[in-house]
Amino acid sequence: MTVFEALSLAHLQGLARIDAQLLLLHTLERTHQDRSWLIANDAFILSNSQTDALQHLMRRRIDGEPIAYLIGHKSFYGLDLVVDARVLDPRDDTETLVDWALDVLNDSNLDQARVLDLGTGSGAIALAIKSKVPSSMVTAADQSSDALDVARQNAHQLNISINFVLSNWFSQLSSKFFDLIVCNPPYIASKDTHLFALRHEPLNALVSGVDGLDDLREICQQAPRHLCAGGVFLVEHGYDQAQDVAQLFEYNGFIQIQSRCDLAGITRCTGGVWQKVK
Repeated sequence: MTVFEALSLAHLQGLARIDAQLLLLHTLERTHQDRSWLIANDAFILSNSQTDALQHLMRRRIDGEPIAYLIGHKSFYGLDLVVDARVLDPRDDTETLVDWALDVLNDSNLDQARVLDLGTGSGAIALAIKSKVPSSMVTAADQSSDALDVARQNAHQLNISINFVLSNWFSQLSSKFFDLIVCNPPYIASKDTHLFALRHEPLNALVSGVDGLDDLREICQQAPRHLCAGGVFLVEHGYDQAQDVAQLFEYNGFIQIQSRCDLAGITRCTGGVWQKVK
């Protein structure tokens, strides 16, 4: 099978061209930046073992497995992250949360801002923040030791130094006070029809009760105990949850509550400022 034939077969099977190219490059042990090589070498002949490996990956992709799991990495905020089934596949939408966090830090005039990424998963948010604001002191927490193993691997490969804590939300962070807390929690309702398309990703990182707000209720209630006066709390949430989340912020004493949209114009994140009662 040639490169041209492989890409044609992928097209006939309904695979997106970019997915087929990435799978083929991975099979040929070439980087994801070598897509031009495929065009220039469309007559290159794959070995039998490469053909078998590619067809196996294509079947898995057709079954809905994220491309990041199949090739083992994902680009997020300019960082090349190791990604596998132990963690969520980082979404481009989540870069909205990072953008907002960086705006907060750049406006804060704090020399060494204390930042917490709650439920860090692959470490995507924490590492992106630290890479852009090296003076920040970033802690990445997750209840999954498997997820933290992935996040630590990413930090090591990127040569970025952050602190990791095994913690079910704030349970192991009782003595910490942060200037900024960011969180991309589970926020999908337990019977949401979109879950089938996400069946290859860790369910406990996606689903949060009947209405998708169980974890957001918990962390909004607990966050004030871990923020310094004037500290900022930012969360990602579902496309239709902004009003409910803003009400959770208000109920738990946050002020200056606002939301931000992603590049598609969908309200993706909500945040507020904690002002301790005197």
